[in-house]
Amino acid sequence: MKIFTVGKDEQKQIEINESGKYTVELNGTGAHADINGAFLTRQKENVEIELYIIHRAPHTSAQTMLKGVAQDHSSIRFFGRIAIEPNCPNTQSFLEERILLLSDKAKAEAVPELEILSDDVKCSHAASISRIPEEHLFYLQSRGLSQKNAETLVVEGFLDS
Repeated sequence: MKIFTVGKDEQKQIEINESGKYTVELNGTGAHADINGAFLTRQKENVEIELYIIHRAPHTSAQTMLKGVAQDHSSIRFFGRIAIEPNCPNTQSFLEERILLLSDKAKAEAVPELEILSDDVKCSHAASISRIPEEHLFYLQSRGLSQKNAETLVVEGFLDS
């Protein structure tokens, strides 16, 4: 397990770039973390992320974005939990998990959770697993791109945004 600690009035950028278990602890007032991860899996690759964001002090914040694209027979699993401990008011935290499937054989799971034990907080999460909408591919193909190039362009835009 990899543990990141964010202290009083500290701001950290945290990049997650491989499977594993991660904990981000916001331990001091004014602590902020931006947490990002982007994954592209092929063949029979498997990416599994288990992420815990723990707010241990008041006036802390975190912004989390996990994205994945699963091709072929690969799989992606995102599990994320925001935990706000007692006596941590004025805390803000957002967790977003987005997965794009490019194959009928690819698998995905997105599991966001909230555990809020304090009052006066602003927390939310979002999760989606989808395919590239046909109208997006149609539009790009009508502009002269091949289906493969159109798909590549959408995937690059999805992972880079």
